[in-house]
Amino acid sequence: MIAPNSKIPMMLFCLASSLFAAGDAARLHQLFETDWAWQMHEFPEMATFSGYPGQNNRWTDLSPAAIEARRRHPQENMDALRSIDRSQLSPEDQLNYDLFLWKSRRDLDGLAFPSEYLRIDPLDGGVHSQVPFTLNQAPARTVKDYEDALERLHSVPQLVDQNIALLQAGLDHHITQPKIALRDIPAQIDRILNTPPAKSVLLDLFQNFPPGIDAADRERLRRRAAAEVDAAVYPAFRKYRDFLAKKYIPNCRDSIGLSDLPNGAAWYRYRLRTQTTTDLTPEQIHAIGLREVKRIRAEMDKTIAATGFKGSFDEFVKFLRTDPRFYYTRPGDLVTGYRDICKRIDGELPRLFGKLPRTPYGVKEVDAYHAPSETTAFYEPGPVDGSKSGTYRVNTYNLASRPKFEMEVLSMHESVPGHHLQIALEHEQENVPEFRRQLEPTAFTEGWGLYAESLGYEIGFYQDPYSRFGQLSYDMWRACRLVVDTGMHAMHWTRQQAIDFMTANTALTAQNIQVEVDRYISWPGQADAYKIGQLKILELRKRAEQKLGAHFDIRKFHDVVLSAGSIPLDVLEQRVNAWLATQNSN
Repeated sequence: MIAPNSKIPMMLFCLASSLFAAGDAARLHQLFETDWAWQMHEFPEMATFSGYPGQNNRWTDLSPAAIEARRRHPQENMDALRSIDRSQLSPEDQLNYDLFLWKSRRDLDGLAFPSEYLRIDPLDGGVHSQVPFTLNQAPARTVKDYEDALERLHSVPQLVDQNIALLQAGLDHHITQPKIALRDIPAQIDRILNTPPAKSVLLDLFQNFPPGIDAADRERLRRRAAAEVDAAVYPAFRKYRDFLAKKYIPNCRDSIGLSDLPNGAAWYRYRLRTQTTTDLTPEQIHAIGLREVKRIRAEMDKTIAATGFKGSFDEFVKFLRTDPRFYYTRPGDLVTGYRDICKRIDGELPRLFGKLPRTPYGVKEVDAYHAPSETTAFYEPGPVDGSKSGTYRVNTYNLASRPKFEMEVLSMHESVPGHHLQIALEHEQENVPEFRRQLEPTAFTEGWGLYAESLGYEIGFYQDPYSRFGQLSYDMWRACRLVVDTGMHAMHWTRQQAIDFMTANTALTAQNIQVEVDRYISWPGQADAYKIGQLKILELRKRAEQKLGAHFDIRKFHDVVLSAGSIPLDVLEQRVNAWLATQNSN
């Protein structure tokens, strides 16, 4: 259900009142607790992911009144921070203060832009993707856990109606996603609706019960769940699908740049600031991208020569895209190939890290209903409480677009030493405020993922020139993003210009390039964070290597970089500099 819990506002009032009756450090931590309780109450899906109890039967209230009420919260946080004397805090609490200030300022600045009107995109999808993802993240230990899931299923029609209302308001205000990026969404929903309710992806939670739930309860819960999907969820999803296909998508904008929306240029600059955690302008980022494209292309040409291939760059890329030797023909073989790579990486991690996460991860296929619109692979974190493993999702749709020479570099990024290792360590931080476990500024998380790709050379991967070319192509891919993302959203590039630029400079297949460009259209600025973050981490590593010389220890450097979880790049630089100041370089 979506109705609020009446006990929460009173608890928040009591906590907020106590802020004025304690010392600076105590008041700071009371503020963190107040904000966390507010976040968990206002965003039940986040509470589920965080392992916060009592919210697993609800969806976020997306009514206009609830959205308007939430707009007051960032300013309340800023006012509370101003009442605390940062100079009186310990170094660790000064870090907590700075990170909470960054988060609050980001949220406050974001109020200028109506992002609630853009609650749909080709990758995250919309409510049809949110529902199964949230249900599968929820605890599944007791009968009450399953009954909470049933309540959520029962209230999906209200959630759908609120999403439709927001998308309609976006139409009314001429603030929509580009039409081209949403073309596959109705088909995603159809693939869900065409599955019998009892076998729906929505009911994965009800397929495997823990031993403590007896057979009679299992059967009752399964029947009720299938009935809710049939009577509540599927009709709501049909309504949602019809709204999208018949009204929303046909009336979405034909333009693709965020700068084409009202106040769009400022909105894009805000997105760049929050995604890269820098003040770089679109023009500066575009120029960085062009420089990186030129640098990486020179390395790619050397690698082509090492293969013995006699032909041009374009001819070599065509060879990679079309030669059958580089592609699996059975989905199961592709998944097995990824699992083998991940197992090999796992055994090498102690060479690079002093501290490794406790939380495991697995490799699974992307769900079929949205695989055609999804990227080659992605990482799906487990809940923050560690109750479920992380998942490296690999796409087996259209195997002719999933080359083998990309598999090592992709696994380095999405599993370990990339996203799983970094995010699991962040979730496992001890003695930090809860918001620190999932702050995740994109420049850090994705910058680390891209940096992690290069670590394959240090543990014996990329042995053949094709895999090396795959690593370089992925680095080139992220450099191209700087060019095409700023091109489309700030410089009025067309979608075809972006596709042509990616085609000319990477070995990505046509399927991947199209999906990627549509992703950049739908997530303005997000793609720029990868390369900006990677370049900063590489810069800091070079600084450490130069200062410490033979005493440089890669394990210690990585532990320092990851020790505070995901943080803005300027904070990361301060922490690395402080660590270097304590190291003996003699």
